[in-house]
Amino acid sequence: MFEVKTYDLGYCKEEDYTRVICVCRYKGKYLFSYNKKREGWEIPGGHIEEGESWIDAAKREMYEETGATKIEVTPICVYKISTFGLLCFCEILELDKLPEEYEMSEILLSDKLPDNLTFPESSTLFFNTVKEKMNL
Repeated sequence: MFEVKTYDLGYCKEEDYTRVICVCRYKGKYLFSYNKKREGWEIPGGHIEEGESWIDAAKREMYEETGATKIEVTPICVYKISTFGLLCFCEILELDKLPEEYEMSEILLSDKLPDNLTFPESSTLFFNTVKEKMNL
């Protein structure tokens, strides 16, 4: 498939980040989003838009893909697939209804990774990395 490498924070400049991935929890459960186009469960995240900081991208993606309206974001590490991205842990403090106009159709609260992951290899790496670094 594709190779994912992780690096310590500070490995590259923040302006080199093109994506942000957010392993997240809400009320003690991990939250996953179902992508209606790819027909699978995903860890929330996406592209950092032009002129957007990684923290603003994380907040926007978390709202679009989970309905989270208030989050605490902790950067975990840099990752690279074809370009650099930032892996974060997000504690969701307030969760609203999932917006219907975006690509996710439902959310799942779970103690573990769900079956039917869109990207099983990278999702497993990201999930386990966050759990280890955050001592979860």
